[in-house]
Amino acid sequence: MKASATFISTLKEAPADAEIASHRLMLRAGLIKRLGAGIYNYMPLGLRVIRKVEAIVREEMNRAGAIELLMPVVQPAELWQESGRFQKYGPELLRLKDRHDRDFVIQPTSEEVVTDIARQELRSYKQLPKNFFHIQTKFRDERRPRFGVMRGREFTMKDAYSFDRDFESGRRSYEAMHRAYCAIFDRLGLRYRAVAADTGAIGGDVSLEFQVIADTGEDAIVYCPSSDYAANIELAEGLPLLDGRAPPAQPRVKTPTPGKSTCADVAAWLGLPLQRTVKSLVLATDEAAGEGEAPKTTVWLLLLRGDHDLNEIKAGKVEGLKGGFRFATAAEIEAHFGCRPGYLGPIGLRRPVRIVADRTVARMADFVCGANEADFHFTGVNWGRDLPEPELVADLRNVVAGDPSPDGRGVLAIQRGIEVGHIFLLGTKYSDAMNATFLDEQGKPQRFVMGCYGIGVTRLLGAAIEQNHDERGIAWPDAMAPFEVVLCPIGYDRNPLVRAAALALHDELAAAGFDVLLDDRGERPGAMFADWELIGVPQRVVLSERGLAAGTVELQGRREAAPTSLPRADLASVLRARLPR
Repeated sequence: MKASATFISTLKEAPADAEIASHRLMLRAGLIKRLGAGIYNYMPLGLRVIRKVEAIVREEMNRAGAIELLMPVVQPAELWQESGRFQKYGPELLRLKDRHDRDFVIQPTSEEVVTDIARQELRSYKQLPKNFFHIQTKFRDERRPRFGVMRGREFTMKDAYSFDRDFESGRRSYEAMHRAYCAIFDRLGLRYRAVAADTGAIGGDVSLEFQVIADTGEDAIVYCPSSDYAANIELAEGLPLLDGRAPPAQPRVKTPTPGKSTCADVAAWLGLPLQRTVKSLVLATDEAAGEGEAPKTTVWLLLLRGDHDLNEIKAGKVEGLKGGFRFATAAEIEAHFGCRPGYLGPIGLRRPVRIVADRTVARMADFVCGANEADFHFTGVNWGRDLPEPELVADLRNVVAGDPSPDGRGVLAIQRGIEVGHIFLLGTKYSDAMNATFLDEQGKPQRFVMGCYGIGVTRLLGAAIEQNHDERGIAWPDAMAPFEVVLCPIGYDRNPLVRAAALALHDELAAAGFDVLLDDRGERPGAMFADWELIGVPQRVVLSERGLAAGTVELQGRREAAPTSLPRADLASVLRARLPR
C-alpha cells in the first residue's frame, strides 16, 4: 500500500485532556478522533490495528472449536427483565424506548440473548457442548469516561458463551477458553498475567482476569514471585498476620488523643506502631419491610488494623452483607456510638451493632481503638477481657506487598495491570433465571451449565501502547502494528531513480507476504521518520540515491537506536528473520 492511498493525520501535540500515554499517542498518531465523551472514530490506521487483533482472536477461537455468530447491539428489555439484570445492572446499562414505547437496552454483554438462542435451538444433550462467539460493538454508560479507549463508553468486544450438560463438561470448556486466551495474548506479543478474580455483575462460580502489565494500570495484581499464585487485589486472600493472640499484658486505659482522629495520628501521638491500632468502619443494611412500614436497618461495625484498607468486595461476601450494604449515615453513627467518626470503637455502644473483625484484628492483643468520645481512645484493649469475642471473623482487607502468600510458598508482591480479558464459569445462573433446558438421555429437562468469555478488542490497543511506548511514540508488537514495514525513500518526489527503486522494493516485499507501506508523500526525512516512529511501525527501510548506488538500504527496528546498512539483496531475508510468521 502507498501512503497516498490511505489517510495519515499526525499531531505534534495531544489535546490537554489526554491523561495517559495511550490516549495521547493514539490521538497524536491519528489512530482515533474524539466524537463525544468516551466515543471515538477509529481512523484508517487505528482500524487496521483492530482488524489485526480481531483476526488473531478469530483464528484462536475457531481453533478452540467456538462458532461465530452475530447478536444485535439493541436488545429487547424483556430478556434482561427475565434474567433480573435490567434493574440490577445499574446506570451503566443504557435503556431506551422505541416509537411504540417498548423498552430496549444497548447491550454491554449478551448473556440473555445467547441463552435465548440456546433454549430455542439446543434441545438435546446430543447437541452439546456448544460455544458461540461474536465480535460486536458494546456500550456502557460510564459515569466518567476517561483514558481514551481504556474506559470509553462505546467499544468493541469479543464475547463467547459455552453451553454444557454438566459442571465437569463446563469446566473443560472453561479450560479450553483459558488456553485459547493465553494463545491470543501470546500471539499479540503482550506481557500479561492470568489472575483469579471476583465474578462481579456477570456472576458465576469461577473467573480469571487477563491483565496486561503496565504501570498505569487501574488494577492491582497480587502475585507470588516464587509460585504460580496470582489474583486481582479484590480476590487476593489476606491471611492473618499473627500466629495467635498473645495474653493481655496491659490494663485498658482511656487515653486523651486531642484532635487525633486518624489511626496514623493516634499512633504518632502515643508513640506506638500503626500496627497496634484498630480502625472502625460503620456500614448499614436495609431489610425490606411490609407495605407502609419503614425498612429495618442493621448497623455493622467492621474492624481492621490501622494500616490496612477495607476491601468492599470481600465485605460484600460476609453473611448478612451479601445482599448489599451502604456506609452508615452521620445520624445512624451518632445514634449507635454517641460520637462522630474518628473516635469510634467497639466498647461502650449506645445501641447494639453487629461486629465483624478482620482475621488479623481477631488475633490482636493490647490494641488501641476509639473510645466513642471525642478526643479519646482506649489503649491496652483485649478481646474477652474488655469486650466480647467478635461475632464474626472474616477476611476484610486488601493485601499488601510482603504478606504471606495464601499457597504458603513465599510472600506477595503487587504490580499494576490493565484488564483486557475475563473468563467466567457461570454455572446455571442464566439458565435458571431464563428456564433454559435441554433433554438428557432419559428425556428429562436439565439446565445448561454456561461459561462466558470476553476480550476487550479496542481496549487492547490502549493496553498494548501503555506497555510499548517511548519518548518518540508507539512501539507496537509486530502482530498488532498497522504495517510491519514502512519504506521511506528520500527524494521520492524529485528523484526518478529513488522512486523506481522504492516502487520495485514495495512490490517485491508485498509479493513475499510482508505487510508493507510505501511513504510516497515526498516529505522531508526528519518529518517522515518522526511520523513513523510516532505511529510505531516495527521496521523502517530508508532508500537514498547514495545507498542505491552502493547497492545498500538502511534498516532500523522501532526499538533500535541506530540503523543498519545492508545489501539491498539481503533485505527480504533479514526482514523474514525479524518478523517470523
